[in-house]
Amino acid sequence: MKKKKEEIKKIVLAYSGGLDTSIIIPWLKENYNDPEIIALACDVGQGSELDGLEEKAIKTGASKLIIADLTDEMVDDIIIPSIKMDAKYEKYLLGTAFARPVIGKKLAEVAIAEGADAVAHGATGKGNDQVRFEMAIKRFAPDMTIIAPWREWSIKSREEEIDYAEAHNVPLKISRETNYSKDKNLWHLSHEGLDLEDPTNEPQYDKPGFLEMGVSPAMAPDKPAYVTIDFEAGAPVAIDGEKMKASDILRKLNKIGGENGIGIIDIVENRLVGMKDRGVYETPGGSILYFAHEQLEMLCLDKDTLHEKKKLAVDYADLIYNGKWYTPLQEALTAFANESNKNVTGSVKLKLYKGNIIPAGTTSPYSLYSENLVTFGESDYDQAQAEGFINLWGLPTTVQALLEQGKL
Repeated sequence: MKKKKEEIKKIVLAYSGGLDTSIIIPWLKENYNDPEIIALACDVGQGSELDGLEEKAIKTGASKLIIADLTDEMVDDIIIPSIKMDAKYEKYLLGTAFARPVIGKKLAEVAIAEGADAVAHGATGKGNDQVRFEMAIKRFAPDMTIIAPWREWSIKSREEEIDYAEAHNVPLKISRETNYSKDKNLWHLSHEGLDLEDPTNEPQYDKPGFLEMGVSPAMAPDKPAYVTIDFEAGAPVAIDGEKMKASDILRKLNKIGGENGIGIIDIVENRLVGMKDRGVYETPGGSILYFAHEQLEMLCLDKDTLHEKKKLAVDYADLIYNGKWYTPLQEALTAFANESNKNVTGSVKLKLYKGNIIPAGTTSPYSLYSENLVTFGESDYDQAQAEGFINLWGLPTTVQALLEQGKL
């Protein structure tokens, strides 16, 4: 049951230090009878965005800042199964959606540990993240009161947010001219708002400061780069023969991919809440991993399993996008992803060139590809057997034709 304002003495806020959460601290102090605010910053690989957060959070009214490193949990528990399933939402590689479940879970856990009366987040009432956060909170703290200021306050736009921040001496790293709505984690960086709200506008890829994880294809080197990725049971385990944990593989591929203009997409997607949204996404390392994994699957998976997995990938992506990670369906589909990938082991060599990912050779001890069977040269395959197969395969068609011709 949601607590009344006067009952709320302590709130744990999901805190990024961005525009939304920066002004939420003073707003909560003003509108919820001056409760204690504990700021929770979840490290999901956003790097320098965490710098100076403690000083900023306390200066704006928080009692303390807790930083939780959730990068490996996000990568190992959510991203790797999604790679195995080849899950994509429309053309979107689910960057923001991957991080929200682990953040929501940690928010619930910290609130319980701190004896908080409520949790708060900065997601808007128009977007997907409010659903994703709150679905995770409901799973791990079902009785917790949830405060979503964007659904309560009178602020109507990001411009008004900046006005509020300036009036309350909240330091900001953005200006009105560069006020894109961005979300960054180890997997991706999203850009929304400003000129991007009009789908007729071409994104300013080559404008200094727009892209952050790499360069545009036009600015990439004229010489291709090669990279070899090793997989074991569908999970990446090494780059160019060097073994490392999955998050470090992603960091290295982000660098290589970013330098070569890989993984930039401009899409209009269908939000969970019903409206369409235009965004530009940078996903250099993730795009490489998805592409490499699909190359290996082409060798190692039988037709029926591969085709079934492609169907389930749509359901899996929908589940993640719609905030239903902590559900029985996720567990069942993840089990399928793991089982179907048990033989997806091998090495994939790729050529990266000006935004393009080009296959450069794939090997696997579990390859189902037989050069002897498929060759145009002499082989052990008896082509005469095909006649009987075609006769049986086409029998329903033949019977239908004979009926229509009055010959049956």
